[in-house]
Amino acid sequence: MPSVIRDPLACGRVEDADVDHFLTAPLKCVPPRDTVPGHRQLLGKGTSMISPARPPARRIAALLTGTIALVLAATGCGGKTGTGSATGKITSITALDYYTDEREHTQWGEVLAACGKTAGVRVEQTSVPGASLIPKVLQRASSRTLPDLLMLDNPDLQQIAQTGALTPLDQYGIDSSGFAKGILSAGTYKGKVYGLAPDVSTIALFYNKDMLAKAGVAVPGTWDELKAAAAKLARPGRYGMAVDANPTFEGTWQFLPFLWSNGGDEKKLDTPQAAKALQLWVDLVKSGSMSKSVLNWTQADVHDQFVAGKTAMMINGPWRIPALKQAKNLHWGVAPIPVPRTGQTPVTPLGGEVWTVPRSPSKARQEKAAQVLACLNGHSTMLTLAEQHFTVPSRTAVAAQYAEQTPSMAAFVKSVEAARARTGQLGVKWPKAATGIYTAIQSALTGRQTPEEALRRGQQIATGH
Repeated sequence: MPSVIRDPLACGRVEDADVDHFLTAPLKCVPPRDTVPGHRQLLGKGTSMISPARPPARRIAALLTGTIALVLAATGCGGKTGTGSATGKITSITALDYYTDEREHTQWGEVLAACGKTAGVRVEQTSVPGASLIPKVLQRASSRTLPDLLMLDNPDLQQIAQTGALTPLDQYGIDSSGFAKGILSAGTYKGKVYGLAPDVSTIALFYNKDMLAKAGVAVPGTWDELKAAAAKLARPGRYGMAVDANPTFEGTWQFLPFLWSNGGDEKKLDTPQAAKALQLWVDLVKSGSMSKSVLNWTQADVHDQFVAGKTAMMINGPWRIPALKQAKNLHWGVAPIPVPRTGQTPVTPLGGEVWTVPRSPSKARQEKAAQVLACLNGHSTMLTLAEQHFTVPSRTAVAAQYAEQTPSMAAFVKSVEAARARTGQLGVKWPKAATGIYTAIQSALTGRQTPEEALRRGQQIATGH
């Protein structure tokens, strides 16, 4: 199996002096605390969610481009020179993803190898830094030298499909039935399915059972109940509620359930529905139920506050469950994110990666790649991946089975049924809207502007005028 490329962008800040060391001595990557396992691009462009965001260290990314190109060429991901091409029999295909974490790379390598075996090929997997994947894909798309099998964070699919570099999956007879509407839309461009996600994620409300019981507070299901519960749970040294409201796509990701569940829309941010959702967050901070520090917290920081007993409730994803299970004397539960009114279903954002089959001069290689993709999206593979990564199987029937087996995932399974793809409304224009949203959150929570004023400015950012 090809070696994992060390990702300095995912391993924290890198100074100029570190780059030469990186180029000559690849090491095991330890992702930053706010990186979502398996969902590096969680928050969309520039951060995934994860899908669950991409570091802004463009200078370092540029220095890495040459190195990544060499690795891709060496492993065969840049072309179609797999074993067996001279005889016409395809015995190996190439796959490209951004799972640079050693454990995750290995787990996916095993799954790809198993699915490759069913298709009669060896899958040569290469993992590159998340920040470098899309620039590299766009560069190679024009020359049709992409790998046979390509993984993309779901918000990126529209951009790549727009170039004509991907093939519609229906031409291979791949079964795309049984997927929730939002999941299928995440892999769809102009009415055609170009990518399928074996597993997905979203966010929900985590709560400290002991704290709620001692305060005589029921798990909140509506916004009014959330405000009342958070206020009652707050006390010196502890807040009632915590979210990630930082000025990145991660902050936008956490706000979307409140925006969407109240009828707000990313196509037009300056609406009463959006303002009411933002006012909820403002009220929580003003009342002292939520810390002003949420303006800078990542999802990992929110998790740490919860584990330390400094907040009674938090919004977070299922990737936090392994760490929560290891926390001593912490009794926690998970529930759907509260909604404006009783009886509503929360609408949450969808995180996760889709697998695609790029265009290739070799139809035979495309067919083999499609067979592997179909296997990745098979029932048993979905279940295996979900169990490994604490994610939700993408087929509704498999997800229901998983929820029965794993009660801590039931709230996420329920939420995924109504979850939406971030690019579902705006496609490639989504990043501008996401920027407008987190800018509005910052302005409103700091008190610089009212929610209405902040969202008007956010709309200007989203549309460019």
